[in-house]
Amino acid sequence: MKKLFLLLMLGAMLTNSYAQDDMDIVWETKLGHKIDYYGTDLSDRPDSYSFAADDKEISLFKNSDGSVIWTKAYKEISPKLRKVDDLLAFWESNTIFLFDRKLGKDQIACIDMKSGELLWNSDKYQEVTEDVVTYVPEEEGFAISLKKELVFIKARSGEEVWNTTKFSGTVGEYIYNPNDRTLVMVNFQPNLLVALFSGFKNQIARINMVTGDILWENTYIGRAERKVLTKEFLYKLDLADNKVFLRMNGMQVYDYNTGANLWSAAFDFTADVVKAPSHAQRFGVYGAVATPVIDGQDIYVLDMSNKRDQYVKKYDINTGRLLWTSPEIKGARAIPSMSVVDSKVMLQIGGRVETQFYRRYRQGDTWVTEWGVTYPEVKPFGVQALNADNGSLAWESERFRKGITNAITLNDSYIVCSGKALYSINPVNGEEKYEVPAAKGGVGQASLILPFKDNQIVVVGEKGVSTFNADNGDLIASGKYKTSTLFDRRDDILIMSTEKSDYAAFDLNTCRYKEFKARTGAGNSLTNSGEHLFVYEKKTVTKLKTR
Repeated sequence: MKKLFLLLMLGAMLTNSYAQDDMDIVWETKLGHKIDYYGTDLSDRPDSYSFAADDKEISLFKNSDGSVIWTKAYKEISPKLRKVDDLLAFWESNTIFLFDRKLGKDQIACIDMKSGELLWNSDKYQEVTEDVVTYVPEEEGFAISLKKELVFIKARSGEEVWNTTKFSGTVGEYIYNPNDRTLVMVNFQPNLLVALFSGFKNQIARINMVTGDILWENTYIGRAERKVLTKEFLYKLDLADNKVFLRMNGMQVYDYNTGANLWSAAFDFTADVVKAPSHAQRFGVYGAVATPVIDGQDIYVLDMSNKRDQYVKKYDINTGRLLWTSPEIKGARAIPSMSVVDSKVMLQIGGRVETQFYRRYRQGDTWVTEWGVTYPEVKPFGVQALNADNGSLAWESERFRKGITNAITLNDSYIVCSGKALYSINPVNGEEKYEVPAAKGGVGQASLILPFKDNQIVVVGEKGVSTFNADNGDLIASGKYKTSTLFDRRDDILIMSTEKSDYAAFDLNTCRYKEFKARTGAGNSLTNSGEHLFVYEKKTVTKLKTR
């Protein structure tokens, strides 16, 4: 009897050791209409607010306590609206665009977010979607890309300030100069709008925001893109020493005053290494090619413009002079990461890439809408190290021919994950410092590793999250969960999600998690701080505390 009692006590202790809490509900608000559209202010400011809507009504509510500020029918906001087919929120301008699509007679109503009052409406601009509108807060207006022109209108009045036919495509990343009110901008062509911009060409231009005059324009190499779901731009514009630096599949440098191309180390690459899911209206593959690495006055660039000939090239960042070209990297379809460690250029060949998609399809009598992020593996796999001084091959590892999730650099350590194990590799000679089974963390096979703090490895497993010491491979903490995938991360908060829309918020300091079980297909938004998760289900909005 005593033995049975001890066994029961031990079982209870083990159960409690794995037991986790539910996420604390900050508030829950039930609206008087369905939630087909929603927008969340992710700033976590005390005075922030968000909205939820269906095709007839829209409500604005406070993020602090969930109280509804106002609810209005669209026909009450604007007599010209009977329904709404799309909404587009601009938090910086405190406005929302409402779209009523009417086959060539689209109505746009711009409303004040705080009050729900109509600011202006227009049927002048057709085929406007979120992909062709860019808010320029420095000028308090919208740049709208249309089929034949780019127009700039004031956000609060709808007044058209200027238009130009000399810039095609959507305004992407830009650099604003407050001294002369000019903008250096790069155009891009959203996936769905290839037909809209029939005369599209790659353009980087400097424009006078007062008059719309193009001061100079030039072309760029490659394809400027924006992620399908998270909307991050996949390129970067910088200004230094009167030079414009465009980092996109390499580096391109322009004179700020004249637009002249000073030097270029860039290539055109199409990431067609993963097929789109069925019924996908939007799809993108990201992270198939490592971003350029700047090390002092040197820049290392992956040239994968030709699938048969792939190289690393080293340039002088000041002059663009080619310093060396590596031997050919044969057979690589993806090189997701490149880093410079201990005078070696480390290359991860193959492994996990990111895809984002939007699809809509009919299932029986209903339409199913899905947004998704996946991390498929691309073969072949391998690890190479090049000598940073001349580009020659320093060493190549055969260890990872069967699989790689990804590789990260921590301090002077190069950590590679095969899925089944973690390997710390000496960059100088390729020798292994240690090998640790990923299953040691108790969360199944690793799908991804991430850096944390100065010397910790986060293992995102099939069934939870664990952390390891990067210096010696010792297990630090572990949190076992059900079968799930990475949803999002903010610093020390990492969110895992299941196919049934259950969410677990892991504190990476302890690997303990808090869970919330949402309805399948629920909408969600994680705030920038990672402190709160908003969940949208049918008519209910719930604000949750992740810690």
